[in-house]
Amino acid sequence: MGPCFGRGFNLPWGKGGAKVLNKQRQAKAAVVEEIKGKIGRSSALILAEYRGLNVAEMTQLRRQLKEAGAELKVVKNTLTRIAARDAGLEGLHPYLEGPTAIVFSFQDPVAPAKIVSGLARTKEEFKVKAGVLQGKIIGQAEIKALAELPPREQLLAKVVGGLQGPLYGLVGVLSGPLRSLVYALEAIRQQKEAS
Repeated sequence: MGPCFGRGFNLPWGKGGAKVLNKQRQAKAAVVEEIKGKIGRSSALILAEYRGLNVAEMTQLRRQLKEAGAELKVVKNTLTRIAARDAGLEGLHPYLEGPTAIVFSFQDPVAPAKIVSGLARTKEEFKVKAGVLQGKIIGQAEIKALAELPPREQLLAKVVGGLQGPLYGLVGVLSGPLRSLVYALEAIRQQKEAS
């Protein structure tokens, strides 16, 4: 404790200060590992500036994202940069300025994009910065386009429906000659019975 700092002022490197700094460093390393793991597990992530949201709105956003299979985290930009670099994700650095929230999508990337884009339309201060989809950085326009897609289940239903149509047609084509043969045999049988 130096005399120039006044009475009762504790410096972090004073008695036991090294332990405090070491614990802080360990806590930051744990956060970096957590974010790195979430980046690796997520199908997509979205960076947004959350300025202007109050606690109730932030809680509501977290709840909506959780229901959609996503998670919102607010982490220091420096720690996010380190985690992204360690996860092999380069190019996020320009978007990690100011208050940044990260939305990790662990399932369908469309639903979280819809939620975040919807909030950005209603709250002027909330801004979508960028995102990552399948390891590639995407901008605001791509996130908006992603948000306009139908949900994954709907897309799968369309694909299945598209596949079913030709299959039903094939069944009809293949069963046509067989049906004609059955009718012909039935006609022959009726002729033999009549004679």
